Amino acid sequence: MDNLQTIKQRFGIIGNDPALNRALEKAVRVAPTDISVLVTGESGVGKENIPKIIHQLSHRKHAKYIAVNCGAIPEGTIDSELFGHEKGAFTGATQTRSGYFEVADGGTIFLDEVGELPLPTQVRLLRVLENGEFLKVGSSKVQKTNVRIVAATNINTMDAIQKGKFREDLYYRLSTVEIHLPALRKRKEDIHLLFRKFASDFAQKYNMPTIRLEEEAIRVLLNYAWRGNIRQLRNITEQISVIEQDRTISAQTLKNYLPEYSANFPALIEDTSGSKGDFANEREILYKVLFDMKNDINDLKKLTMELMENGNSVKVKEDNQGLIQKIYGGESEDSNLVEIIPARNESTYQPQEDRYEHIEDVEESLSLQEKEFELIKKALERNNNKRKLAAKELGISERTLYRKIKQFDL
Repeated sequence: MDNLQTIKQRFGIIGNDPALNRALEKAVRVAPTDISVLVTGESGVGKENIPKIIHQLSHRKHAKYIAVNCGAIPEGTIDSELFGHEKGAFTGATQTRSGYFEVADGGTIFLDEVGELPLPTQVRLLRVLENGEFLKVGSSKVQKTNVRIVAATNINTMDAIQKGKFREDLYYRLSTVEIHLPALRKRKEDIHLLFRKFASDFAQKYNMPTIRLEEEAIRVLLNYAWRGNIRQLRNITEQISVIEQDRTISAQTLKNYLPEYSANFPALIEDTSGSKGDFANEREILYKVLFDMKNDINDLKKLTMELMENGNSVKVKEDNQGLIQKIYGGESEDSNLVEIIPARNESTYQPQEDRYEHIEDVEESLSLQEKEFELIKKALERNNNKRKLAAKELGISERTLYRKIKQFDL
C-alpha cells in the first residue's frame, strides 16, 4: 500500500476507491513486461495516467513516450501519422516522413480513443502487434519497430465488434491485460477529495481564497451523476473558483453550475446497464425520423380512406378534426380539405388494397441519404458550423461528421 501511495503522489492521483487501487496495482505489476495493455472507462476518468505509469516504471522509461489521440486525426491521414509515408505517396507528400511507430522505436506509444481507428488502419496496427512490422504509406519496404503499445477506449468494444466497427483479433491482441477505471459517480468517497484538491489548485493559480462547500452542498456534490467524470468536476470547480465572490458555496449556488441532462436529441452517455439507447449511432437517428414520418403518413392514409369512402361527409370531418389539424395545421379550412380529396368516382374507383399499395410507394421513395443530409446541415447551422458541437448534437464522432461533410460537399 505504501508503494501505491507513492505512485499516487508521483502522478497526482487522488482517491482511495478499491476499484481505482486495483487498476493502479495492475498497472504497476504489468509495467516491467512488454505485453500490450487496453485501458477502458468512460470519457474523463483519467485513462491517460495509466500509460504514463506503465512507461515510467518500465525498462523503456528513458526512451520516447508518444501519446496519440486517434479520434482527432482525420481518416485520410491517420496511416501517414502512425506509420509515415514516402515522398510522392499522395498529393502533398513533398518529402519522406517518419511515423510515430518509427520515431518511438524502443519506447511506448499510447493510442487514445483506439476504437475510432478506421478498419484498414486496424489491420496495419494488428501487424505491428503480431510481429513488429509495418509499411510506410507508398512504400513496399517492410520496417521493424520495437514499441510497447498501450491503448485506451471509452466505447463498448464488444458492441463495436458485433457492429463490425472493430476487429475482434485486434481487440484480443490489445487487451492482453485490460485495466478498467471506474466512473467518478462510483467513487463517491473520492468526489469531495478531488473537489478540495482542485479548489486548492485554482486558489493558488488565480491568487484568491479557496472555495469551500456547505454541508448541504457536499451532499449535492456526492449525489450528482458526473457524466463528464473528473474532467467535468475539475471544470466546474474552476468556474466556481473564478466567478463566485462568496468563498463559501451553498447547495443552490452549486446547483446553478450543474447542468441538467435531458433527452432532447441523441443520448451521448454510454448505457452501463448493457441496454442500447434510442440513438446508438447516426443511422438509428435517421430511422427514428423515418419512423415518425411513417406514422404521419399512416394518419394521412386513414383520413384519406375515410373521406374517399364517405365523400364530403361533415361527420367524417368532425370525427377526425384532431387528425386534420395534425396533418394540415391550423391554416387549412375544412372546405379546402374537401377540395383536396375529391368525392369518389365509381368508374375509376380502386379496391382498398390497391390504394394502400399506392401509398406504400410514397413511403419507399423516402431517401435515407436526403434525411441524413438535412439533419447534418441543420445541426451545422444551429451550431454556427462548429463541427465538434454539431457532432455532439448528432451523437456521432467528429471524424464521422467530417467524413459526411466531405461526402455531401457541405
